[in-house]
Amino acid sequence: MKVVLADYGAGNLRSVVSALRRAGAAPEITIDPSAVREAPLAIIAGVGHVASAARGLAAVGLDDALRERVSLGRPVLGICLGMQILFEESEEGGAGLGLLAGPVRRLRARRIPHMGWNTLQAARETALLAGVDGQDVYFAHSFAAVPSDPGLAAATVDHDGAVVAAVESGPLAGVQFHPERSGATGARVLENALAWSRSV
Repeated sequence: MKVVLADYGAGNLRSVVSALRRAGAAPEITIDPSAVREAPLAIIAGVGHVASAARGLAAVGLDDALRERVSLGRPVLGICLGMQILFEESEEGGAGLGLLAGPVRRLRARRIPHMGWNTLQAARETALLAGVDGQDVYFAHSFAAVPSDPGLAAATVDHDGAVVAAVESGPLAGVQFHPERSGATGARVLENALAWSRSV
């Protein structure tokens, strides 16, 4: 299955590419809007700053390509920063794509960043997280999405309070953790993502 990763000019995507290959995908990193618009699955992945990532997407027309594919019901998966950029304004500075309603806020916790392993707590049954409730996954972030509709949350983790760890809504899904760094559980999530994208 062909998967494209939208290249916004920052972040190391090679580990995500390797993990997708192990999951059975044929991944490609691209700045081509038509490839991002038409592929069976588009992924926004990486680390960095919402504003700079949004500028990077806009500079090559990937922001509009992503919005268009979502309007057509084609699946998009956000990973870490890629999940945050699906939302609206970030307290880190700058606007996301606005595909999901709600802000991105700095974590209200004693330990920032939220770094290391934490246990997923499913908020509802979803295709993306099938079979991984209660499993540990790897996080590295200081900001997190706060959906306007709490029902968007597919899973949370406890980090001095509940933090949204995954969302799923129609053709949009996102994980705040790094599946490519999360061992067998992360591999299962990526396999689930491929299956989910075929069913959207």
